[in-house]
Amino acid sequence: MLAMPTTASAVPPIKHVFVIVLENESYATTFGPKSPAPYLARKLPQAGALVRKYYGIGHSSLDNYIAMISGQAPNPDTQGDCKQYTDFVPGVPGTGSDGQAIGQGCVYPASVLTVANQLEAVGLTWRGYMQDMGADPARESSTCAHPAIDSKDYTQAAKPNDQYATRHDPFVYFHSIIDYPTCDTGVVPLSQLGADLSSASQTPNLVFITPDLCNDGHDAKCADGGHGGLRQANSFLRKWVPRIGGSPAFKSNGLLILVFDEAAGGDATACCGEQPGYNTTKPGKKGPGGGRTGAVLISRYIKAGTVSKKSYNHYSLLRSIEDIFGLEHLGYAGQAGLRSFGSDVYTAPLGRHVPTVPSR
Repeated sequence: MLAMPTTASAVPPIKHVFVIVLENESYATTFGPKSPAPYLARKLPQAGALVRKYYGIGHSSLDNYIAMISGQAPNPDTQGDCKQYTDFVPGVPGTGSDGQAIGQGCVYPASVLTVANQLEAVGLTWRGYMQDMGADPARESSTCAHPAIDSKDYTQAAKPNDQYATRHDPFVYFHSIIDYPTCDTGVVPLSQLGADLSSASQTPNLVFITPDLCNDGHDAKCADGGHGGLRQANSFLRKWVPRIGGSPAFKSNGLLILVFDEAAGGDATACCGEQPGYNTTKPGKKGPGGGRTGAVLISRYIKAGTVSKKSYNHYSLLRSIEDIFGLEHLGYAGQAGLRSFGSDVYTAPLGRHVPTVPSR
């Protein structure tokens, strides 16, 4: 059963949402006084809102990405990043009353929907932009890239010339997407984003951006010799955020959201009354959640320098996106008592001023 969206009057008239997902860093490391990413930690929050108490919902990566677009809770396979690309095998038909699929596996049946399916159903558009996807044609295709069912995922390890990771591309874990031609038009290389930003009409309503394994902030040296970690993520954001901020779609009525999939250092704390779901007792493996990461949001509907002290997680993110587009709430995005981004974030509800997105 789907939950109804939040009352439209509480949501600014946003038409384009840009989500950038970074990797595996804790709030204190990213936004602390010694952050190696000053553009992310200082410049971007000054242009919008810093959400101090934003949390992942599990460990490791994939379960967080899946939650962001579907509201599905972790299971042991998604917690393990689905090194073998297997179908989700339901323990019982359909979903529970809270929209949760019950079973184990990686690729959810066509009956399990995502926000991409919801947008299509109401005539709106979406696109996932995956950096490096298709860079090595011998390893993956250039659109809708994923292994064959029951095959090993060879993108678990980066190559110097191809650092795309299937596990950071949530759209390809749903038969409701990969079984249809729209997957090839919806899941594309990041290199296509520049052209899509040229006009508001060409920019999708939902833009979901995943950097490659070198630029996503994960604390590891890059396969091509790059620095990796937050320093590399900072450079990625300095390249792409000004392009997004200067686009017609963003300047007219856009919202940019920067989140991390999960915290580092074994932080398995949770917020927001997170439920574990039916398929695992501890979404964070050692605890109830994915740890505190923080998030940054920028929009004309957010006063520069806003700081939110309220708690949110990836289910809150999905719920907020669904509210913006008037969609029902999928899975745990419909959890009773869960908060969408509210007046603590949308501190300039009249949207009179286009935010100045820093270039450096």
